Order: sequence, then structure tokens, then C-alpha cells
Amino acid sequence: MLVLGIESSCDECSVAVVEDGKRIVAHRIATQIEHHKPYQGVVPEIASRMHTEWILSVYRRTLADAGLKAGNLDGIAVTSRPGLSGSLLVGLSFAKGLAAAAGKPFIATDHILAHLYAPRLVEEIEYPFIGLLVSGGHTLICRMDAFDRLTVLGTTIDDACGEAFDKVAKYFGMGYPGGVIIDRLARRGDSNAFAFPDPSLHKGEHRYDVSYSGLKTAVVNQLDQFWNRKFEKSPENIAASFERAAVDMLLRRLFRAIEDTGITRIVAGGGVAANTYLRQQLSAGPEVESHFPPLELCTDNGAMVAGLGYHFLVRGERSDWNVNVQARVQRFRRTYP
Repeated sequence: MLVLGIESSCDECSVAVVEDGKRIVAHRIATQIEHHKPYQGVVPEIASRMHTEWILSVYRRTLADAGLKAGNLDGIAVTSRPGLSGSLLVGLSFAKGLAAAAGKPFIATDHILAHLYAPRLVEEIEYPFIGLLVSGGHTLICRMDAFDRLTVLGTTIDDACGEAFDKVAKYFGMGYPGGVIIDRLARRGDSNAFAFPDPSLHKGEHRYDVSYSGLKTAVVNQLDQFWNRKFEKSPENIAASFERAAVDMLLRRLFRAIEDTGITRIVAGGGVAANTYLRQQLSAGPEVESHFPPLELCTDNGAMVAGLGYHFLVRGERSDWNVNVQARVQRFRRTYP
């Protein structure tokens, strides 16, 4: 089955064709980074306008790469939640129009489930596993029992992990996108230069939850308080120390989930899953079996949407033409979606 996947939840305009949920036939990502760089972050109105301008050409080029026409497709999958409403609407509207014109089955899919499916495009991974989704918009530790059965264990109570990377990079003028820049700088820095704190979440049950607002405040407003003066106060050392604190915070909660569930198989997804230190730490020991998507599938992409959509379509599921976008989804303590 050939499924066309469309992803437009934020600032990546991506279309892919995937066969039987596994083989990527063609895949294109049109990135908007240069358009948002002057603002050091994604501007929602610019993002939706760029999607409107680009999506038809990205679709046509992807089909040309695959040597296919719309009539050769067996189904269409598109991200409908969560994300920026304007951006999501562009992709969803395009997918609906294409499905109606070509007479093809259509399924609206979930961005979070798609990210956690991405590693399965390149290797077989058995269920259950602990899912770790880390990106600019999401930070999630969950249990996956099937491609569409996700149980939330922990999440961020404030900033997403990738958002904290971007904000720290912006404050120190390191560049945009922050995650990539900090990763690059950290490789030349010493993480012992600053001893940033781990947040204490005293109210309620937060065994697997994280908070990045306190870490961000410590780095931006209290840098000298945590500075080891044996080291230079350089961008490289700040980046390395912040990266270690941000990732180690996440890993401590992740290993709690492993201990409590007895599940040692880990699947990571999202833009921060490309982080060098995170990959090194999860791949270092024999205690866990870790799976990461290729770097090009860590960011938002149509291939993961097509791969996930295949499983819904082959099961006979279809979305109603009245389906709409959802900017947010409920996050805490529930089976998702």
C-alpha cells in the first residue's frame, strides 16, 4: 500500500510516500528556518503563510521523485493535532482536497504518535516500549503498547525541552535553531564549568515529570551562582553544562519509568532526539535497548505520518470530512490520544 503523508504542524512543510508503513519511496522537507531566524523562534503567521505558498510544489516534487501520480496512491495521511492551528489547517485542507479529487481514503493522524513511529521506518521494534518524545513543543515519557496505544507517564509541567534549548541560545546570542547550535558548541565545551540544579517538584505526584523553567532561569539569570571559576565562562562551557543538566534531568525520570515498568526498550523521537549527548548516554550501557530515528527523521517529516497512517488505513479506518485541527491535547495521566 502506497500512502502519502503530509506534515505541516509547525514550520516544516513535508510530504512523503511510504510503502506498507516501512519503505520510504520519496520524501521532501521544505524548512522555514531562514524565514524565522530573524525572530529567533517560529512566528505562527509566517509559518502558515509559507505552508500555503509551498505545499503544492512540495507535493508535486515528491510525487515526481517517486515517479507516481495521485491515482497511484492508495491512501493519504495528514497531521491534524497537535501543533500551530494555522499551519495544521493548511496541511489538513490540502489533504482533504487531494483525497476528494483523487477518490482516495483519508486519515487524520496524531503528531505525537507519528514521532514515536519514526524509528520503525528503518527497523523492526517490538512492543511494548518506553517512548521518549523530546522536541520544541513536546516533552513526554510514555508507555507504548501498540502504534495507537500510548499511556502518558510523565511530561513537562512548563517549557518543553527543545523550547528551553532555544530560549537559552537566544538569550546568549548563540544562534537559531538553539538545539542544533548548543549541541555544536557543547562538543567543544566542558560540562563541569557550571553545576546547574535539578528542579524539585514538591506539589502533587511528579515521579516522571520534568520542569525546564527553573533550569532556564538559573542559566539566564543566575549564571555566576553556579559557575565553577576554574573554568572559563565561555559559550561552549555554558552550552555543555546546560545540555548536560537538561538531558540528565530527563534521563533520571526516564530510568525511573524503566525501573517501575520493567520495560528496558526505549524509543526516542522529536528534534531533541538528534542531540549528541542524549544519544551517547542512552546508547552507553547494556541496561537498555535504545532506538533512535535517523537524524533526518527526528525533525517533523511526512514519512512518519505516512508510516503511521498506513496502519490505520489498512485496518479500515477513515477520517470524517468534518475532522478539524487541534492545537493542543490533554497531556496528563491518561491513555492517549
